[in-house]
Amino acid sequence: MPFADQLIGVPTAVALTAAIQAVKPHASLTALREATEILGPFSLRERSDLLRDALLADLPGDYDSFAATLRAAASGTLPFTGWLIWPVSTAIAVKGIGAGTDAAFDDALGMLAELTGRLSSEFAIRLLLDHDLDRALPVVLGWTASADADVRRLATEGTRPFLPWARRVPGILAEPTATLPILHALYRDADEAVRRSVANHLNDLSRQHPGLAVAATAAWLAEPDEHTARLVRHALRTLVKRGHPAALAQLGFHAADVTVAGPVLAEAKVAFGGTVDFTASIRNNARVATRLAVDYVVHHQKANGTLSGKTFKLTTLTLAPGELVLLSKGHSLRPITTRRYYPGEHAVELQVNGVTHGRTPFILLPEA
Repeated sequence: MPFADQLIGVPTAVALTAAIQAVKPHASLTALREATEILGPFSLRERSDLLRDALLADLPGDYDSFAATLRAAASGTLPFTGWLIWPVSTAIAVKGIGAGTDAAFDDALGMLAELTGRLSSEFAIRLLLDHDLDRALPVVLGWTASADADVRRLATEGTRPFLPWARRVPGILAEPTATLPILHALYRDADEAVRRSVANHLNDLSRQHPGLAVAATAAWLAEPDEHTARLVRHALRTLVKRGHPAALAQLGFHAADVTVAGPVLAEAKVAFGGTVDFTASIRNNARVATRLAVDYVVHHQKANGTLSGKTFKLTTLTLAPGELVLLSKGHSLRPITTRRYYPGEHAVELQVNGVTHGRTPFILLPEA
């Protein structure tokens, strides 16, 4: 992933300032120019917030004049797209809420729909959803019928319970069925990006409400199109990793009569930053072919010495009666930004159709 300064950096701030200056030639835009000089130490979201606040400071006045300036910039000759849209869209949401009128709130929603194709308004819309969910959701539901795929995607992506990088919307978390009409309207959308957003949205819901997610996918599988099976697999991926029986059954993975040997580790001790290599075998003992979802769980040691498991996909296969399959895998323990590794005992185990087998420990050596 690019660094923050490659997404919202000086070129982004300069482009935003230039686009506003082109339609407000007499404005000093002091705050935007100052913000451009101090982006360096900030995270991506902090940079967006800094430019948002600068934009609000440089364009005082009522909501209507603010919105008119940004619409003029959007239709101007200078670039008004890419990552500058994040601070612009959140500024629109803040200004629309601050106006305190239904007209400004509704127009802010409309502007986010207008701008979403230039990057995405998925972060900004959450300010409006949090402020007045009951007013915003019917508008968002209406977007599911838009001819613009970017607007349809905004409907499902912007309302996700756990949208990455985004603030939570307590009202959506408190009422998990609130966004289901959006998903039901879009699960057979013609655009792959919209369908993928639907799957990610339902996967978010499944973390806290598995029964709700399984009921939704059951309804979709009852009225499928050629893309539904793939969408459901993606939507239920977290539940499959958790071994949820109903989710597994929907995907054709049932209780299996199998013999699992392993995992057998190549080494009992693994160097810090190295790879834990293992093999395993699975035999189908049933008299019929059996479909298997095979995952593996790595139990990482935490700072307090306890172990915490994370499940990874290994393979999906169908074994004939009596068939034996041999599996092998190398799992990297190279440090990444999202996980810190602690030396000491770890473990690996297999998970076949939701049932775990053969937990095997290994020692992660201290960093050299």
